[in-house]
Amino acid sequence: MIFTRQFATMINSGLPLVHSLDILAEQTENDKLRKVIKDVLHAVESGNMLADSLDQHPNVFTKLFVNMVAAGEAGGTLDTILLRLASFLEKSDALMRKIKAAMIYPAVIVGVAATAVVVLLIFVIPTFQEMFSVSGVPLPLPTQFVISLSEALQAYWWAVLVGAAGAAFLLRRYYATDAGELVIDRTIPALPIPGNVQRKAAVARLTRTLGTLVSSGVSILEGLEITARTAGNRVIHDAVIGSRASTAGGETISGPLKKSGGVPTYGCSDDQRRGADWRSGRDAQEDR
Repeated sequence: MIFTRQFATMINSGLPLVHSLDILAEQTENDKLRKVIKDVLHAVESGNMLADSLDQHPNVFTKLFVNMVAAGEAGGTLDTILLRLASFLEKSDALMRKIKAAMIYPAVIVGVAATAVVVLLIFVIPTFQEMFSVSGVPLPLPTQFVISLSEALQAYWWAVLVGAAGAAFLLRRYYATDAGELVIDRTIPALPIPGNVQRKAAVARLTRTLGTLVSSGVSILEGLEITARTAGNRVIHDAVIGSRASTAGGETISGPLKKSGGVPTYGCSDDQRRGADWRSGRDAQEDR
């Protein structure tokens, strides 16, 4: 993100491309990023396009980054595209920080509650169990259940840990399959608190990415394909791919998005599309 902002500022100020990359390579503190920038610099000096040079490092520069740079080079607006890209990355980072901040409180509450329950079952319940055994009074069913749970946890705590680790491993393997990814990505957005946050984050990422690509000169079909890769949710990914096929066939973008159920209806209204149709081409592009 910092690299992109500095690179955009240099290009916008009129510094040559090679000179800008050379300065960034010298002042970058991260050793891995410095090596990548030097590789890009050498590739550009060898006569390659900047986008092609960046595409040689997919672990650092995403398809979104590369395609926007390619559109800027083709249209002679690299300085403007880099400024938009820097703003996009900064807004995406701010969004992720807000999401993490919103999830801290429920995560802390769940963690504290789980710790308290474990401490009660292991250390507190056995004390009451001795008191109840001395009294000789028959215990109600809920109390017997809690005592049995405490005894099981004390005797088989290792099995609980192994079971939790095994469940996490199996869940991860299941999510790696197509069917598992679809089921989990449908289930998480349906949860009350984290689902709402995850759904809004995915929609925000979708709209910001597609808007940035289209306004930067990337074709709508290529923009939809790139946006689908960065959706972060299989349901939205499939909906965006469906929108791409619908658009290629002369239909609207909103139809497949609305059918997916993963995108709010206010983001895919046919009335909005019809309202944009009669505006000028520039105004309609800005609306999108």
